[in-house]
Amino acid sequence: MDNDVSAGSTTTIVGRLALGITLLAVGVGHTGVIDGVTASDAATVAQYVGGIALFLTGLLAFRDHDAGNGTAFTLLGALWFTWAVSGDASANAAGLFLLLFALVVLSLTLAGGDQLGQVSYGLFFVALLLLAVAAFAGSGGLGKAGGWFAVAAGAVAWYAATAALAHWPTSLSRRAAGRGVTATG
Repeated sequence: MDNDVSAGSTTTIVGRLALGITLLAVGVGHTGVIDGVTASDAATVAQYVGGIALFLTGLLAFRDHDAGNGTAFTLLGALWFTWAVSGDASANAAGLFLLLFALVVLSLTLAGGDQLGQVSYGLFFVALLLLAVAAFAGSGGLGKAGGWFAVAAGAVAWYAATAALAHWPTSLSRRAAGRGVTATG
């Protein structure tokens, strides 16, 4: 593991914590792993932490001239807030919203950035895609799979924020061999 440790900006840390908490809450709700907890139970977390707090964090990132995180956090905040307050939408409307949400997250994944951010957004994209297909098809199994991907994305986002705060490693080494070792052909 590389010792590339970045403290990260305060807005990045807060944004990743807000995203991580929201993804964990929504993901656990979809998995059904806790008896009596459903995805709709996570709506309050999604509205206030994922929606309002993440949106405000995005605005602060823009103030700090961090266009990447500003764009990501304001967009995700607006989308989480919309998801939380949408209420009783039809299955097809929910599927369409999740699919559009997935396309935004795919853009964030492909935009680059640090490794943990890309992994988190990539897992989040898969989660939204599975949840969208589950909504269209009425498939509880795909919904649970999407929930697990959301849990994984939330765990990575949470780790990224915690690693920045604790000065833990935040990237994997791209070297196949140790220092000074070269492959000869």
